[in-house]
Amino acid sequence: MVLAIQQTAQYKRHRPETTLLYQLVERYYPQFTANLAEQGKYLPLYVEREFDEFLRCGRLEYGFLRVVCGDCKHEKLVAFSCKRRGFCPSCGARRMAESAALLVDDVLLGYPIRQWVLSLPIPLRLLLARYPSELGKVLVIRLPVSFTAPFPRIL
Repeated sequence: MVLAIQQTAQYKRHRPETTLLYQLVERYYPQFTANLAEQGKYLPLYVEREFDEFLRCGRLEYGFLRVVCGDCKHEKLVAFSCKRRGFCPSCGARRMAESAALLVDDVLLGYPIRQWVLSLPIPLRLLLARYPSELGKVLVIRLPVSFTAPFPRIL
């Protein structure tokens, strides 16, 4: 006998204002930027945008959609999200899940994949972060060695 388990998809509104990260940013970010301004320093515009959008993400007072069920006419309010890549946990997690699904369903298509991780000493990482155009020169040196080296055995 097969038992069918009926699962109803319940939408639960994300309430970012209840998270510790949101509360910390909301409380200390304005003071932090004021302290920087007193010193004549400012955050890059993209960082300011990241913070501002994070503080608006998932809040009904900054915009929402009213979604109505076609069958029962029940209504839900769905707040707009920031869709940022920085430190917004809900938007970052959603983007990560969407990217993983795209890779698995459309890009990798069941082909065997080998992942290579290139680990560099920290001083070299910092240098390449400062001068990203030099990364190509490092890869030209390192990749042929990686592909011709024997694979390590895992016991």
